[in-house]
Amino acid sequence: MKDFSKLEEKLDIKFSNIELLRQALVHRSYLNEHPRFPLGHNERLEFLGDAVLELVVTEYLYKNYPRPEGELTNWRASLVKSEQLAKVAEGMSIIDYLFLSKGESQDKTPKARQTIMANTLEAVIGAIFLDQGMKTAEKFIKKNIIIDLENILANHLYDDPKSRFQEISQEKTGITPVYKVIKENGPDHKKVFTVGVWLENELVAEGEGPSKQAAQVEAAKSALKTKGW
Repeated sequence: MKDFSKLEEKLDIKFSNIELLRQALVHRSYLNEHPRFPLGHNERLEFLGDAVLELVVTEYLYKNYPRPEGELTNWRASLVKSEQLAKVAEGMSIIDYLFLSKGESQDKTPKARQTIMANTLEAVIGAIFLDQGMKTAEKFIKKNIIIDLENILANHLYDDPKSRFQEISQEKTGITPVYKVIKENGPDHKKVFTVGVWLENELVAEGEGPSKQAAQVEAAKSALKTKGW
């Protein structure tokens, strides 16, 4: 069994039930190769951690920034997006403790790795919440995730490509963009969505991502470049 003491040091949390942390690190693919592994995969913990993360970030923004709802929504999205969470997880070397199948371990595709790392960090947050309660989970999120808000605001990293494309397209053409899924590839735990963005009958651009939302953002980025906006 893996020794999680070093990871606990990086998390700055000593778990009462180390099995919660262990389960947070079990990717679904691992169980396909090790069906007798005593723990389930981390997706339920990920589901819980995602909700805890969103609540903590939302409350923090609400209490500290008296700004319009739309702005706060963009700021929150920039804090909890996959790229941001994956960066935090990488900094803690969480990848070294993951239970992954051989295939997933060898997949060096940036998008695939990013998704796994982000989802795992959410699962770890879920495990912290169950083991230590909301106060500890909130402290962890503020220390490791919300801390980057100042940099995001200073460098306008919260700009949302979808909102920008819609705003400019309505201004220039009077048309509201429509996003449609073109295709889905891969197994359930590793889906890749291809989404197109249309202005009426014109397919402006396409984007790929591990979720429909992520693919829409990529499509919007491409559309802005295509239109020169």
